[in-house]
Amino acid sequence: MGDCAMVVPVLLRLINTYAQLKITVVTKIFFIPIFKTLPQERISIVAADTKHEHKGFFGVLKLGKQLKKLGFDQVADLHDVLRSKIIRAQFSLAGIPSAVIDKGRKEKKALTRFTNKTFKPLKTTPERYVKVFEELGYKIDLNQPARLKKPEISTKIISLIGNSNQDWIGIAPFAAHRSKTYPLDLMEKLIAQLDKTHRFKILLFGGGKREIELMDKLSSQYENVISVAGKLDFEDEIISIANLDLMISMDSGNGHLAAMFNVPVITIWGATHPFAGFAPFGQPQENQILPDLEKYPQLPTSVFGDKEVSGYEDVMRSISPEIVLKRIEEIVNL
Repeated sequence: MGDCAMVVPVLLRLINTYAQLKITVVTKIFFIPIFKTLPQERISIVAADTKHEHKGFFGVLKLGKQLKKLGFDQVADLHDVLRSKIIRAQFSLAGIPSAVIDKGRKEKKALTRFTNKTFKPLKTTPERYVKVFEELGYKIDLNQPARLKKPEISTKIISLIGNSNQDWIGIAPFAAHRSKTYPLDLMEKLIAQLDKTHRFKILLFGGGKREIELMDKLSSQYENVISVAGKLDFEDEIISIANLDLMISMDSGNGHLAAMFNVPVITIWGATHPFAGFAPFGQPQENQILPDLEKYPQLPTSVFGDKEVSGYEDVMRSISPEIVLKRIEEIVNL
């Protein structure tokens, strides 16, 4: 999800720069609402039904055959996984040029290894997307000002959240892996501090049965906290996120969804690090809240947070709720 969200600001600048260009995005069905935020007169979407029609090797071949009938002039592979490699090969055999993302796997391995670590910022994921389009002949300036149109709040959202004058703060307290999930007891302390000001409506985002149960329990204890998880479809979740005044997220997809709409995003980092290139687009360094790197000098220990290292299980406990609260206050008072 985060990868898809980071494509959006790149495509927005691409179509702003090249008025004659028509783009077709091929994506999984679930991610279609992400790309529907872009101007639909310039961006077409093809659904890859990877659970049914396009499942497995022969399903991917079928998808490639269907795509070839649409008459593309060039192919940009922004994912470089088995499915996209197969489709790219089909176009290549038909003489249609393509370019593929360089994910920088070797550099990322050097950043996260324990011995002879190369600790330096790598290209961001949007920068890697830009490079793909440059290889196809389209230069993009990521510093070019560009804003998605903020979608109107639906009646379903209003009925869930209410219609007060409070600022909306989104919190996505979970991530795919424990090593980059802020401890729930510390997150609750932060939420309690925000709730007692009565200045904010605090919206909790996430998915998964266990996470939804935890967020429902958490929201029930506070006056100004609402869990939207499991209560809105994905499209309405995106609309809610687009209308936030601030998002607080782990190194996870919800932060990237907020950044699509230029919403300020505070990211709380654990085993991963913004140097790997996955910080939400356009967010300043001050919004990247890092663990104590003196106490944990081998960070980052993982690119995606899927590896846990002995002795580094509690890196996020070196980030106090007060540190996060201070940055929140700085942003909302600007």
